[in-house]
Amino acid sequence: MLSRAARPALRAGMAAAVRPAAVNATNAATYATLREIESRLKSIRNIEKITKTMKIVASTKLTRAQRAMTESRQYGQTSNTVFENAETKPLEGEGKKQLFIICSSDKGLCGGIHSGMSRKIRAILAQKPEAEIVVLGEKCKAQLSRSNAKNIVLSFAGIGKNVPTFADAAAIADQVSQLPTEYASIGIMYNKFINAQTYEATTVEAFSEEAIAQSPNYATFEIDDEVLSNLREYAFANSLYWALAEGHACEQSARRNAMDNASKNAGDMINKFQILYNRTRQAVITGELVEIITGATASEDM
Repeated sequence: MLSRAARPALRAGMAAAVRPAAVNATNAATYATLREIESRLKSIRNIEKITKTMKIVASTKLTRAQRAMTESRQYGQTSNTVFENAETKPLEGEGKKQLFIICSSDKGLCGGIHSGMSRKIRAILAQKPEAEIVVLGEKCKAQLSRSNAKNIVLSFAGIGKNVPTFADAAAIADQVSQLPTEYASIGIMYNKFINAQTYEATTVEAFSEEAIAQSPNYATFEIDDEVLSNLREYAFANSLYWALAEGHACEQSARRNAMDNASKNAGDMINKFQILYNRTRQAVITGELVEIITGATASEDM
């Protein structure tokens, strides 16, 4: 039997022997949490570096894209001015289908610039299910293949890597012109560049030879019938080049804005995780100090 005076010392010694195991388990978990936070911080910092670099690249490409867009507008708007003065309008032929050309690209990380056009063409196809579409770029093709695969008659890949040229537009227009179906009208859908923050899905009409020949003021321009097919092909390529250049400028602008927002979000996350890391590290240091003081006190009591 122990005396009453020895019992408190025994209880203190037993508590001192048990307490370090619990503290060590807590510290081990805390150290693991610190490593996890540090690893997460490293990953977010790497992402921030990538998004900042992509923003700089997009800003550089945007300058060239806007220059090409300005040049393409001169071609496209000139053709439209001719058709506006001639009062040309698309024909509503019975038994003839409509064709829509969707100008997207193969690249992502640019916000909802592609999904906006996909939503608009889905709404059009809901009203005109017999219409057919030609997709430029893999992004809109992947989106439309899930819901309107039967309407896709032709698609092009490799779009959006470089600034569009008139030669690219002419090659695409030549492939579209070789489709076996005779269409009542052809609409070219693209993202219209409004400013660096705003764009809008817009459709421009590419008129057929019949629509041009039946224009009320067609005779004013004194165009020979032999030249009409060439005029139609050239105007079609002009409109397509305009649409591709405008869409490319919108894509670079949207990518720059998306990467800027991503960089800001990454910076906010880094600040939050840095505060969490500092607080957790301070808790570890405090826990170690408490353990040392507790152990020293227990040793003195024994």
